[in-house]
Amino acid sequence: MKKQITFLSLVTILTLATITSYGQDLKVKSLDELLTENTADTTRILALESFVDMVLLSHPVVKQANLLPENAKQEIRLARGAFDPKLESSWDVKNFKDTEYYDLFNTTLKVPTWFPVDPKVSFDRNKGQFVNPENSIPGSDDFQQVTAGLSLPIGRGLLIDQRRATVKQAELFAQITDAERIKMINKVLLSASKDYWEWYFAFYNYLLIEESLNISQNVYQRVLTDFEFGEAAAIDTVQAAITLQNRKVDRSEALIDFRKAGLMLSNYLWGQNEEPMVLQDNIVPQLDFGLNLLGSNISLDSLRLLAIQRHPELVKTNFKLDQLDIDRRLARENLKPRVDLNYNLINSPVNAQGDFVEVQLRNNYKFGVEFEFPLFLRKERSKLRQTEIKIEQTTYELSQLEREILNGIEASYFELDNTRGMLSLMQEAVNNYTTLLDLELINLANGESDLFKINFQQDKLLEAQIKLMKMRSAMEKARVTLYWSAGLPYLNFNLNGSN
Repeated sequence: MKKQITFLSLVTILTLATITSYGQDLKVKSLDELLTENTADTTRILALESFVDMVLLSHPVVKQANLLPENAKQEIRLARGAFDPKLESSWDVKNFKDTEYYDLFNTTLKVPTWFPVDPKVSFDRNKGQFVNPENSIPGSDDFQQVTAGLSLPIGRGLLIDQRRATVKQAELFAQITDAERIKMINKVLLSASKDYWEWYFAFYNYLLIEESLNISQNVYQRVLTDFEFGEAAAIDTVQAAITLQNRKVDRSEALIDFRKAGLMLSNYLWGQNEEPMVLQDNIVPQLDFGLNLLGSNISLDSLRLLAIQRHPELVKTNFKLDQLDIDRRLARENLKPRVDLNYNLINSPVNAQGDFVEVQLRNNYKFGVEFEFPLFLRKERSKLRQTEIKIEQTTYELSQLEREILNGIEASYFELDNTRGMLSLMQEAVNNYTTLLDLELINLANGESDLFKINFQQDKLLEAQIKLMKMRSAMEKARVTLYWSAGLPYLNFNLNGSN
């Protein structure tokens, strides 16, 4: 009798412990409690594409990436500055002991052109007693003279020169920065999407454990009632209480995981004024299990082809090869001797007084030839060889990148395809475990079951449900990783304003 009283006292203590745990649980609000504090209208569903839209709108890294095209635009503008017209002026005067030694004034307008013919117009006014004879201008022309001419390279610089090479490379740099922009944004979207699916799993995991807790609560109440009427053994109440307490611990852990996942997701949420935002408790992920949130599937061959054509890393490397090819052309051009022809008309077709004058190519002109050629060409040949080495290195890099990218696509595609198949099998297992648990609960209501079978089936069902949601999350992660591996812009999200 004493042993029976002791055992019943133990049951009473466990029952009180269960009640106490309910009291403790009130200190930590469950997700359901948080949702029921507000009306149903205040609960918001955050779909993946809506979340991605928010990331693209305000994330600092995305904003940083969107500045790259503007920087490239300024690089092109800077390079084209070498073709800006230039106006140069100089004025030198010497007067000593009331003697005007010289008064020299010059204004020159130079107009660089893409084809290496650089027109130039100069106005000179030179007077004084000691002006250099080659710069003297007759007094009959009022010491004023207009010179109009051009210079033409017929050796080095005829096909390409440094200023044209710089402009072409700046235009290629714009293409490289656009690929870099896509790469940076894709990296952010990959990380954000994976964290979204972690948040998705944490939320659904909580709901599943909460539902399992409700079942355990109902079973415990049923067993407790049966014990009071003498239809269940005291040990059954202990077992039911232990199961209920374990479910409550699992629920608290799941709630912590969900809130931690929400905080991780908040890392991607920013306001219009760069202020950080926190995911509110009334926002939950989209739970439509059959919804394909990343759009239609793309075949493996199509992904491989798109990757070769548009992958940011391959695009960048190809444009780097184009830039190096320009360097090679320039290095080859510098192997030629520099031969520049200069021809200038004097006081024609317009003189200093503004009168039109007949052009006479063999009279009133200045002509000159400039020649330069290094005898050993060591600097030029070394530069050419260095450029060729860089081209070889970049070509090897491109081959390795292409191989790694294509293999990455196949690996991600294989993972996605197999996870999709396992997901179907796991769904069938969940359905079967649900059926078994339903039958055990019916048997319990009819007094034909025991707690061991119920707990076993409930554990198996919860394990299968959580595994199913884990697979669902893993499948969507594999899908977004596949699109990232293929380098699809914005990871193939159908977004407004993403272009």
